[in-house]
Order: sequence, then structure tokens, then C-alpha cells
Amino acid sequence: MKASPVLGGKEGVIGLAVLAAVIFVILPLSVDIFRLNLIGKYLTYAFVAVGLVMLWGHGGILSLGQGIFFGLGGYAMAMFLKLEASDPESTKIQSTPGIPDFMDWNQLTALPWFWEPFKSLPFTLIAVLTIPALFAYIIGYAMFKRRVGGVYFSIITQAIALILSILIVGQQGYTGGVNGMTDLRTMLGWDIRSDSAKYILYFVNGLLLFGAIFLSKYIMSSKFGMLLLAMRDKEERVRFSGYDVSNFKIFIFCLAAMMSAVGGAMFTLQVGFMSPSFVGIVPSIEMVIFCAVGGRASLIGAVYGTLLVNYGKTVFSETYPELWLFLMGGLFISVVMFFPNGLAGIWDKLATKYGWFKDKAEVAKKPEVSTSGVEAQVVLTETTETMLAADSTNTATKAPRKRASKKDTGLESSKMRGAEA
Repeated sequence: MKASPVLGGKEGVIGLAVLAAVIFVILPLSVDIFRLNLIGKYLTYAFVAVGLVMLWGHGGILSLGQGIFFGLGGYAMAMFLKLEASDPESTKIQSTPGIPDFMDWNQLTALPWFWEPFKSLPFTLIAVLTIPALFAYIIGYAMFKRRVGGVYFSIITQAIALILSILIVGQQGYTGGVNGMTDLRTMLGWDIRSDSAKYILYFVNGLLLFGAIFLSKYIMSSKFGMLLLAMRDKEERVRFSGYDVSNFKIFIFCLAAMMSAVGGAMFTLQVGFMSPSFVGIVPSIEMVIFCAVGGRASLIGAVYGTLLVNYGKTVFSETYPELWLFLMGGLFISVVMFFPNGLAGIWDKLATKYGWFKDKAEVAKKPEVSTSGVEAQVVLTETTETMLAADSTNTATKAPRKRASKKDTGLESSKMRGAEA
């Protein structure tokens, strides 16, 4: 039975099976609940890395502000959980019972109007997806419609991440300020702090992550995915062929934002708090590092890269608390210098060298051409045919003139010689 091309052929199916075995079997059986919950937190970052593979690796758009959408999704879920934890019975010692504690500390006497809808779980789940997507649409429309891209777009997204983190810290009465939203205990009466809840949330997180990977693979195997790769390699040619490149960029930017938001919501559920420290510049750059270490063109590699970097971060910070930032920087520099294609690039080299997959050598000979070249070649062919047609027309019109001019010149010269004789 032939493997589905949507999953990446035989190699893609094996890669997904191995990743599923690691996440759903090996890790739960080999570590305790504390470490498993920690790994679950790592996997929430993998949503951002998978979105960056689509946005950066296949679309050529480097965003240094994905922490914005991770934080928006996390804060949306945290608002629902905080309202449930702030019922009048639990907050009867406050001067204003029934509102979150940080609002009472800041002398707020009523729940703000924009908090009211988050008493509903269905609204919260919708908001987790729609609010980041709407925010991404506004940013994308403002930037891509004006053809702002490259390093300028990266800097702008970084600036927006900084602005949002400062805004969250400054509005302490509405957001919890620098401490964020803490003491999140239950969801619809279900204690999310229990060991059984941590196991369930871990597996739910893993299933949602695989859903994001399958969705990304489906998009990559479609015509839209081919256009994304062609747009990354030859954006002007795609635009000249009649496609609106800005709309493609806006769509993939919004999709990556929604994936990041789902990761943020799952982070809040598993960790039990959300703060502005996950929204600013530093976490956004770290999320790019996760993607780069795993391989910015590989969805599965992005997950492994996220696990590796965060595991290294945990080990280094526990063993060398004063040096772990330098060790993490050295890890990233080493990957960029010696393994520019990340863990996925190392796998490709080994698979090609030892012939683990028959079609691997053929694919390796034509990196990034077999897919992106499909659509780009169509555009190139159309342009070439137009140029050749124009050249042939010009040649057909110019050639008789040249021959006539030579003939006329010869007649004139013979007449001049006859006159002289």
C-alpha cells in the first residue's frame, strides 16, 4: 500500500509514527508526573514552532513576535479560569467579592465589560482562535498590502511584542500586571492541578499538536503550499503571474497566529498561570530558535527542536544557574554554523548516506526544487515563452530591414563606382 503524499510518503509516515511513539508511549512510561507535565509545557511551544515552519520555512516570512499570539491565547484561557476561581464564596474576604484578586487590590469595584463574556467556556474557546487571528490580520494587512517584508517586518513584529508586554504590565488592574494571572485551579469544577488532570491535559495537548501537524502537511501538499514555496523563492514571478501575494502572506500569518494561540491556551491549562514574560521579545526569539534548531523546513523537526532546546534549558539552568544563558547561546550558534538545516538536515544527510529511503537520494539532489519549483517553473515558463515570442517577432521584423539595407548599400556602392568610371 502506497503511503499518502499528504503525509510525506513513506518517510513522512515513519517520522510521524516515531514522534507519536515518543510523545504518547515512551515519555509517559519513562518519566514521573512532574517531568511529564514539564514536557507538556515544552510541547505547547511546539505549536509556535510548527506555525513558524509554515510561516518562515515555507513562506519566507520571519516573525519575531509570535509570543504575541501565544500570550493572547494564554490570556484568553486564563481569564476564563480566573473568573471561575473568583466566585463570591472564594473571594468573600475581598472588599469587592466576585472579581479577581488583582482587581480588588487595584481598587476596582466591578468586573470590566470585556471580562464578562469570558465567563462562558464556548466563548473562550472561540476567542482563543479568533482574537489572535484578528490581531494577526490587522498587522498582516497593514504590512503586506504595503509590501513591507524581510527584516523590516521582523523588526516591526518585535516592536509590537514589546509594546504589548509593556501594555499588559502597565494595566495591572485589568491584566494582573507583571505577576500575570495566577492561582488558576479549576475548569468547570474539574481540578486541573491533580495528577490525573495533568495526564489528561498532556495527551490532549499531544493530540492537538498532531492535528496542527496534519493540517500543516495538508496545506503544504496542496496548490497553496506550492505557491507558498514559489513565493518564498521567487515572489516577484508569482506576483507577475497574477496572484495576490499579500493575501497569501496574510492567510499564513493568521494561521501561524492561531496555532500559537492554541499552544498558549494549553500552556495556561497545564502550568496554571499566564504572565507577560511569555509575550515579549525574549520568548518570541526563543520560539524562533526552537524552529531553527529543529529545521525550519521540517514540521517534525520543529517538535524535536523544541523538546531539545527546552530540555537543554532546564538541564543547564539546574546544573549551571549562572552560565545557562551562555550555554544556550553557544548551542544556537553551533547549530547555525555547523547544522544550518537543523536536526532535520542531519537526518536527511544520514538517510541519504546510508540509503534508508530509496527516494531520499533523488530528493537530496534537488533540495527545495521538487516542490517550490513546480509553481515557480510554471511562472518561469510563461515568462520565457512570452520573451521568446517577443524576440521572434522582433527578429522577423528586423531581419528583412537589415537585408534590404545591405542590398541597398550594395546598389549604391556599385552606382558610385560606375559614376567614377
